[in-house]
Amino acid sequence: MYKCIIIDDEELGRELLKNHVEKVDFLELVGSFENPLDAMTILKKEDIKIVFLDIQMPEIKGTEFAKLVPSTAKIIFTTAYSEYALEGFELDAADYLLKPIAFQRFLKAVQKIKTDTPIYPDTLTIKSGYDFFKVKIDEITHIESDSEYVVFYANRKKIMSYQTLKSLERTLDPSQFIRVHRSFIVNKSKVTGLKGRDLILSDVIIPVSDSYYEVVKKELFS
Repeated sequence: MYKCIIIDDEELGRELLKNHVEKVDFLELVGSFENPLDAMTILKKEDIKIVFLDIQMPEIKGTEFAKLVPSTAKIIFTTAYSEYALEGFELDAADYLLKPIAFQRFLKAVQKIKTDTPIYPDTLTIKSGYDFFKVKIDEITHIESDSEYVVFYANRKKIMSYQTLKSLERTLDPSQFIRVHRSFIVNKSKVTGLKGRDLILSDVIIPVSDSYYEVVKKELFS
């Protein structure tokens, strides 16, 4: 499922998009907002994949608010004004829908995102020697490099696997995991704090290297 939110200062615009979303089986609407600033909490809390964002709004223009949206979310601009199209695409929007939005045009936009967006599994199969282990992604707290091996930490267990952290990183959902050091990848949802150059994961402390520090602050604490 692709979690999505609607941001539009006009009720009719929100209702039309809500009806369109309800007709698409891979979309899940988790919020509808008149004021874009009210959407910030849910954008930080939930793994939002699509933001349907009106451009002309009184509180803040959609093109300005788009700069605050996490990079893991795709933006589809919605507006009654075609002159904003170029500005919308310059912000790397996934699509630009002109009101009134027909369902077929809406469907084309979201299907394009679905095609372009990789689907990551909920469970990871880890080969360790001659053994295989199935581990739920949500249960992994962090992954550590150990020479030519990586060590998965999940449910207070350690599983060692013959592979590199670099190759593994490409298979993990970037909305869930972040590289914080050449030797560590952490599960974003397990992070509870940042103290100096150390990430706190409950009772585990993970070092953050200088080259990753600014990215970590922006992704986890902004």
